[in-house]
Amino acid sequence: MKKLFYLPFLFMLGPCTSTDILQAVNDVIQTPPALSESDIAAGLKEALVKGTGTGTATASKLDGYFKNPRLKIPFPPEITKVETKLRQLGMNSLVDDFILSLNRGAEKAATEAKPIFVDAIKSMTVKDAWGILRGEDDAATDYLRRTTSNSLEAAFKPVIKTSLDAVDATKYFTKIVNTYNKIPLIEKVNPNLEDYATDKAMFGLFLLIEDEERKIRKDPVARTTELLKKVFSQQ
Repeated sequence: MKKLFYLPFLFMLGPCTSTDILQAVNDVIQTPPALSESDIAAGLKEALVKGTGTGTATASKLDGYFKNPRLKIPFPPEITKVETKLRQLGMNSLVDDFILSLNRGAEKAATEAKPIFVDAIKSMTVKDAWGILRGEDDAATDYLRRTTSNSLEAAFKPVIKTSLDAVDATKYFTKIVNTYNKIPLIEKVNPNLEDYATDKAMFGLFLLIEDEERKIRKDPVARTTELLKKVFSQQ
């Protein structure tokens, strides 16, 4: 009955064909109900939880970083001269073992990332949610990156350290640096491995989360719950 209330107004707009009327009625019927602010916020949080869950699951798999060209963590670029020199000296195995262990450390740490993201998502406000819904394709990921990077880094770094130690990345790196620093007439290096690994691991996770956000925004099939369908149909 509520939808029929609009019919008299169709005839007040001037001459209309039967096709025009049927189309107007269909538009009214097909118009999705307005969502409340709490629905919008809940939908965005659900999308972020889904995206972070999928992203961390992908990253934490065996070779999640190591065999993904977009995520693979290389030898620290600020000391590529170390890698170059050691390879010149025939120490390819040492360098390769370190790079593998570095990525294994990131994969191991990624298993601990999801609850950190979820806690951060819970703090999203209704105002934040509206801005994200009307924003760019990576607006939710950008919000998460801006608002959680500092706390995420603080929580993530100890996990990275433990992970690097567990897969011998720290041992390999210490050996590499010590070996390089013993070369005559070489400027000694002492980069912070934990900072580097943490930054790269976080970058990879956000990249995967951004991928998931774009899917949810663009592909209706990726909206796996009714709330996600309702919220993102409003974009």
